[in-house]
Amino acid sequence: MSTALRPSALAPFRIRNYRFQWPSDLLTSWAFEVETLVLGWYIMVETGSVLLLTVLASLQFVGTLVAPVFGMIGDRMGHRDLLVVMRLAYTVLSSTIMVLALSGHLSPLSVMIIVAIMGLIRPSDLGVRGALLAEIMPAEQLVGAISVARTTQDSARIAGALTGAGLFAVLGIGFVYVAIACLYFTAALLMLCLTRPKRTVTTSDLPANSHAISRLFGDLKEGIVYAWNGPGMSAALCVAFLANLTAFPFTGGLLPYIAREIFQTDQTGLGYLSASFAVGSLIGSITLSLVGGLRIARLLIGATLAWYAMLLIFVEVRTMPVAMACLVLAGIAQSMSMISAAVILMRTASAHLRGRVMGVRMMVIYGLPLGLLAAGSLIDVIGYSATGSLYAALGIIAMLAIAIRWRADLWPSHAPANAR
Repeated sequence: MSTALRPSALAPFRIRNYRFQWPSDLLTSWAFEVETLVLGWYIMVETGSVLLLTVLASLQFVGTLVAPVFGMIGDRMGHRDLLVVMRLAYTVLSSTIMVLALSGHLSPLSVMIIVAIMGLIRPSDLGVRGALLAEIMPAEQLVGAISVARTTQDSARIAGALTGAGLFAVLGIGFVYVAIACLYFTAALLMLCLTRPKRTVTTSDLPANSHAISRLFGDLKEGIVYAWNGPGMSAALCVAFLANLTAFPFTGGLLPYIAREIFQTDQTGLGYLSASFAVGSLIGSITLSLVGGLRIARLLIGATLAWYAMLLIFVEVRTMPVAMACLVLAGIAQSMSMISAAVILMRTASAHLRGRVMGVRMMVIYGLPLGLLAAGSLIDVIGYSATGSLYAALGIIAMLAIAIRWRADLWPSHAPANAR
């Protein structure tokens, strides 16, 4: 690595709080990925139903609708303290599955119930950690910090893909969940090591009277309206919703079905497919952490279109090596697209509203369960390839429409979203 490139990649680690947040986020992301793959394979093996598989994946995102509320809570109590509470909650829920599995009482129904409870909390994790990151990092290092932070998710998906399903086959779900619970608990301890960032706005406790609820809703409305009207922010939110609705289902929740029914492979093959997408995503994250001076909004448009182009090819492929290559390229494009959207939001948002803005960003993830449920039904009716092609084609058309509608915010070099 040249001297010119080194600072943009390693500078975030000069900040003490970042040196604790990064490994905490890494362990949490590892646990997320292993848990998602293990439970997806468990439901697929126990029930053999692609519809139940999509229901399981959808339950993990039921909390997206209340993500702005978590953002508002984070703005009030502090994003660091909120993350500690959330990760301790993951520890309790994963320990419950561990106990049920080790005692022989685990069932698909109990898994669905616990996943639904965790799904109320988990979708807000990325938004809250993003808001905390923006608090502790100088503005000029934000793109590099977000890119390096994104590697926690990408490397976790690789590790989870290559170990999660395989450990399930060797050790059983109970012992895998021993490791998952330990990861969550260690992540909570690391988060406790952060010093509380200085609050930019001091908010007093809500009064214990009839005006408290109206004030809460007023704060929530303020964050949603602000997020939608900021320069380039509405376009970034639309792209995020579109990607979750039409792109992520085929590289996430549906992968166990694709591995078993389309490629006729086992847990190892599922791991390879998932890891391929994650490797591409990691490449994209590292590339953005090293390359500066990009027009972020333009990158958002180009990377999203490239992502859909790769998905069009992937759903027609029936050879594992070619499918893995498509997923690597799709992962690169996905990483650049989603990092660009996050940078636009965090760079534009005011500090005292940042938690609520990222909460709105997490709320649009609700497109993923909608897309998963629709895909599960469509696959039974028109088949896998037709459903995938339909999703990718609709994604390309919608992305072009977004680029045209918000052209003034996304394309000119002088637009705030393109600031270098």
